[in-house]
Amino acid sequence: MSDYTNHAVVLKQRPQGEIQDGDLAMEERPVRAPGDGEVVAQVLWLSLDPYMRPRMNDAKGYMDPIAIDEPIVGESVARIVESRSSTLKVGDLVTCYSGWQEYVTFPADAPMVYKIYPKDKVPLQTYLGVAGMPGRTGYCGLTYVGKPNAGETVVVSAASGPVGTVVGQTAKKEGCRVVGVAGGPEKCRFVVEELGFDACVDYKAGNLETDLKAACPDGIDIYFENVGGAVTRAVAPLLNEGARVPICGYVSAYNATNIAEVETPFHVLKALDPVPEHRFFLVTEWQDKHQEITNTLTNRIAAGELKYRETHAEGLESAIEAFKGMLKGKNFGKQLVHVAD
Repeated sequence: MSDYTNHAVVLKQRPQGEIQDGDLAMEERPVRAPGDGEVVAQVLWLSLDPYMRPRMNDAKGYMDPIAIDEPIVGESVARIVESRSSTLKVGDLVTCYSGWQEYVTFPADAPMVYKIYPKDKVPLQTYLGVAGMPGRTGYCGLTYVGKPNAGETVVVSAASGPVGTVVGQTAKKEGCRVVGVAGGPEKCRFVVEELGFDACVDYKAGNLETDLKAACPDGIDIYFENVGGAVTRAVAPLLNEGARVPICGYVSAYNATNIAEVETPFHVLKALDPVPEHRFFLVTEWQDKHQEITNTLTNRIAAGELKYRETHAEGLESAIEAFKGMLKGKNFGKQLVHVAD
């Protein structure tokens, strides 16, 4: 056992609907000493992402559920503090799937462990946001599933978040008209004035269908799906012939007590005539392009071309409340937890 005091947020019982007191708890956990080829890493920044909520359920999905008494899954930026590896040295920075804890031991050659090569004007935490898994998700989903062409209209939900941020700015770079959907006037202003979208519809304003139609006079060619629900229903009648719908997720349903009863984007889209091209995708489909795309996105950040917003919670103890708030859209941009310097 290593000489580190470690705390972890673990799953104590499976949430029924929204996360309640007692579902998750922070506990002191030992840190396993590294074996040959292994390292111990200290978590500096922790990413909070919507996909974590379905994995708390006892249901088989595209990833296995989190086991009871195990740390909540999650990616982090971490610093190597102990090493028995020739490939990762003490002081190296990595992104890894540490889970919600302060220290983690793993093989240096484990899957999904990537060394960070710091760049000027690229903050470390962006490797979890617009230059990390969410950013690559937006880039790959738009580029390889949406396949944008200049002059097309692209609509992206959750437009001020890290996925939507990259989708919209990448689509603008490809010469598209870009319309965001976000919650509240402040987020909508940011999407248009800072991110450079052509328009942004406030789904909380009460005129979603009317406002979206006005923002998309020529219909919609690509809808990048992040939220589902009312937004998908508003988008559906505006989809043009030949439209493509990359489905990243549908966060509006993630707190449902019975996901099997939820009207998903697949139900809405398959009811259309003609049925638009649509599919669920995972960023891991392009895992071989991980470093290449990360480099593309960090270069854009360094050049000031890729704008973004973040919300920081301080300390691992704040992760549970920050996560609950994120699922309700209380964060602005990427939700992160600052764990250590």
